[in-house]
Amino acid sequence: MTPPLSRRAVLQTAILAAAAPGVACAAAGRAGAATLPAPSAWTLRPFQLKEVALSEGLFAAKRALMLDHGRGYDVNRLLQVFRANAGLSTLGAVAPGGWEGLDGEANGNLRGHYTGHFLTMLAQAYGSTGEQAYADKIGSMVGALTEVREALRHDPAVLSVAGRFGTGAEQVRGSYQYLDLPTDVLGGASAITLSAWVKPAHDANWGRVFDFGNDTTRYLYLAARNASGAPRFAITTGGPGGEQGLDGAAALPLNAWSHLAVTIAGGTGTLYVNGTAVARNTAMTLTPAALGALKNNWLGRSNYATDPVFAGAFDEFNVWSRALTADEITALQSGRAADASTGRGDLASYAFDETTGDTFADASGRGLDAVLRRTWGGPSHPGFLAAYPETQFILLESMTSGDYTKVWAPYYTAHKILRGLLDAYLCTDDARALDLASGMCDWMYSRLSRLPGTTLQRMWGIFSSGEFGGIVEAICDLHALTGKAEHLALARLFDLDKLIDACAAGDDTLDGLHANQHIPIFTGLLRLYDSTGEQRYLSAARNFWDMVVPVRMYGIGGTSTGEFWKARGVIAGTIGATDAETCCAYNMLKLSRMLFFHTRDPKYMGYYERALYNQVLGSKQDKADAEKPLVTYFIGLTPGHVRDYTPKQGTTCCEGTGMESATKYQDSVYFKAADGSALYVNLYSPTTLTWAEKGVTVTQTTDYPRQQGATLTIGGGSAAFELRLRVPSWATDGFRVTVNGRAVSGTPVAGRYFTVSRTWRRGDVVRVAVPFRLRVEKALDDPSLQTLFYGPVNLVARNTSASFLPFGLYRNAALSGDLLPTLTPVTGKPLHYVLDGTEFAPFFEGTADPTHAYFRRAEPLVVFGGHDSGVANPAGEDGTTLLDEIWAGAPFSGKGALLSRVRATVDAWVAAGLLGEADGEKVVETARNASYAS
Repeated sequence: MTPPLSRRAVLQTAILAAAAPGVACAAAGRAGAATLPAPSAWTLRPFQLKEVALSEGLFAAKRALMLDHGRGYDVNRLLQVFRANAGLSTLGAVAPGGWEGLDGEANGNLRGHYTGHFLTMLAQAYGSTGEQAYADKIGSMVGALTEVREALRHDPAVLSVAGRFGTGAEQVRGSYQYLDLPTDVLGGASAITLSAWVKPAHDANWGRVFDFGNDTTRYLYLAARNASGAPRFAITTGGPGGEQGLDGAAALPLNAWSHLAVTIAGGTGTLYVNGTAVARNTAMTLTPAALGALKNNWLGRSNYATDPVFAGAFDEFNVWSRALTADEITALQSGRAADASTGRGDLASYAFDETTGDTFADASGRGLDAVLRRTWGGPSHPGFLAAYPETQFILLESMTSGDYTKVWAPYYTAHKILRGLLDAYLCTDDARALDLASGMCDWMYSRLSRLPGTTLQRMWGIFSSGEFGGIVEAICDLHALTGKAEHLALARLFDLDKLIDACAAGDDTLDGLHANQHIPIFTGLLRLYDSTGEQRYLSAARNFWDMVVPVRMYGIGGTSTGEFWKARGVIAGTIGATDAETCCAYNMLKLSRMLFFHTRDPKYMGYYERALYNQVLGSKQDKADAEKPLVTYFIGLTPGHVRDYTPKQGTTCCEGTGMESATKYQDSVYFKAADGSALYVNLYSPTTLTWAEKGVTVTQTTDYPRQQGATLTIGGGSAAFELRLRVPSWATDGFRVTVNGRAVSGTPVAGRYFTVSRTWRRGDVVRVAVPFRLRVEKALDDPSLQTLFYGPVNLVARNTSASFLPFGLYRNAALSGDLLPTLTPVTGKPLHYVLDGTEFAPFFEGTADPTHAYFRRAEPLVVFGGHDSGVANPAGEDGTTLLDEIWAGAPFSGKGALLSRVRATVDAWVAAGLLGEADGEKVVETARNASYAS
């Protein structure tokens, strides 16, 4: 259950809901849903997810897999890194690992991002289905994040756990907490015993049980694990080279209590583990007395900054000013020191009985109370919320080049969390989520507004470390909700002027840039245009899109190779195993959608169909999994590539956006004109639209793209509006529309919208025929390297070969120019075909088959209708062949038109010396004797 909204939030929601149709995903059955006001610059409006219900079909089947994943995943695992950072109990949860854990790539410096993606996925799942389980998970996560933010605003507090004999103090890994002891804790003793009960929770080497020193020159320490994994004690006045040490023989067990003790007296040092002496050094001439006054006296922290903080629990730490005997050490194994003959340590003694606060009482009688602290200081500044300290944000401000092992895109991660919170608020009305989101932006503004413009420009231009994702779009959405001037000002602080100005001027500077670092910038610029009216933002976004599509786009709609862009027009030259990062397709869809809202240019929705029906659908494996979303990172286009649905170490950015994509497939099927005068049908997909303002429903029945068309049935009342049906750019012939069985007059134009205007009534039926044809698309830099499409569907060859496969397609081409007759359909498998013994299948099928997205076009002989002329197929200087030239004239009205084209082309090629006259006549005769499909 989420808490009730405040009166202020209720009023705000009501105002915003009345202002304009929402762009969010409020679930059915919940009153007063929060909505974002649509910008006045938008000529179109989207529908909420709840208003477009997916019916059985390709999209619903893919979505069901992700819904199951979201429904079953334990969100406490995602919250683990947040709670750990705040020093809160992690409830025994295990972090997901990969990028969302301390052991992942770059030390887990991106942790927290995946939680934001997951919140968005849950919000969309709830918005689409209304299933309470998703809302409950959102409420749980928002509540936990609220607790995390509150904890970060205060000094750390003891986290009590069951100790060896009584109460222990847990140091959660990722909390960066340690105990700070007073300066005189060692008392300058010439003989000493240090004793501690520890329960290690992680196997990192060099985590300190204690470390007393001034720097890395004078110190003594006890590490739970040395380089070999065994305990080590050392003392030195000359740095690591002068250490006098004691090394254990075996590792301490994880998640179990072990007793460690060190004694020094008379030149001998001894290390005990669980009461047994495991190491002795009879040349240990140094004692605490030789170290002098020490300023850093820590439990759990090292004087070496790169060493990990101890992760685990402490119980009883005692320091005596003498060397205990072996029998006395043995006696400490069975009870507290207070109950043993030794008594408590006379130099320092901590029992860790405290259950609140940040101070641990010293029972030695010397009053040396210890204080719990964080390595990064604290508390954090108001509004800050993350799964790691503020340090990455701080370090970024002085960086001049990227190093993700130190700083990995902190504002990118902030974006994912911010976006997730906004979506949680918009879909569940939980005011806490809005408060968290607003607080994050208040914190960012307080930090960034103080920095010089030159610093900001340098930060945002740094690869990886300076990446900030779609944060500008999210901040503008927040500003639309809060109206705070600081929030709009914050959005503009992310302007990367060099990029914006170049794109606004039409200068293509994308070569060498990281693709996904930059694509979402332009969605943010569009939202800034909406808020400010500054034309350069809109111009930059429009020009940028044209710098990617089609000149840096693969056939499936994806872009980038190895995450980066190369020179425009280089497609064949970039094909490899790390093409088409899935996040890029996700963000290009968002950008295309928003550009369409502004311009209504059909090319944006044409791209949307391409990328959605191919890369996005194909990036999700057709398999259930409770642990992973099973989404690709890269989609290799190299021959024989097998898609990896469990990429890298897991919880990657692409798995995050993949979860989002799979729960919003229906978000762009329909749009409405801003004035309500028209309904745009952008995609053919089995759905039911509820258009409340018009009092009608539109039910689209289809198995598209397995079916070549769709039926739309009007329900509800009657309403007058234009029905605008998208005519795909590839639908060059045969697109037809009937209403109630009667053909609609007009000429559909490929790549445009076909309009049917009338007063619609309940029971009206619109049938749309969208004939497919098989066609190729050529790589811009190598026309012989091609990819195959049937209608909107990219067909890939399934073959283990690691070389480009050669295929010819003209041998049975139809008069329409359709190449499909050359292929043989596979019975019982829609959209599956065989050519020369190799099966072709839809790219959208999420299988683990080796695939060839591109093939080498090979038409060595002139063949018509299966008749071989025996004549070699000649080519001109540009690579265009005789058959290419002939079939470029398709469609043909009949065989006679084709023969006229053959004669004219042959005569021209003979005249140009590219074809012998006798061979030319053979070609004409073969074409005349062949039969053709229409």
